[in-house]
Amino acid sequence: MGAIGLVALHISVRFSTGHFASSLSYEFVVSNYQNLTYAILLELILILVSVHGFNGLRGIFLDYRSGFKYEKAVNWGCFLAAMSLIVYGTMTIILANFIELY
Repeated sequence: MGAIGLVALHISVRFSTGHFASSLSYEFVVSNYQNLTYAILLELILILVSVHGFNGLRGIFLDYRSGFKYEKAVNWGCFLAAMSLIVYGTMTIILANFIELY
């Protein structure tokens, strides 16, 4: 439920700030990442959705086949993939704070 609430908050902020099309411009996106409150919201969405998605993928893989080694490989594979995605997304948010806009 947390992910749904955060995504709903994210969408409502996007639509309440004015024109949606202008919110997709490079400068606007970078300025969002440089806003601490909004960056924290995006980071929480990234973590919750990544964990949720890879846990679901893990469940699908474990329903497909069983066995100790297979389960261990699936668990580690999904964990490492989720961590990689979270680290990559976090680096994007952090590095955007070093971009100077005009």
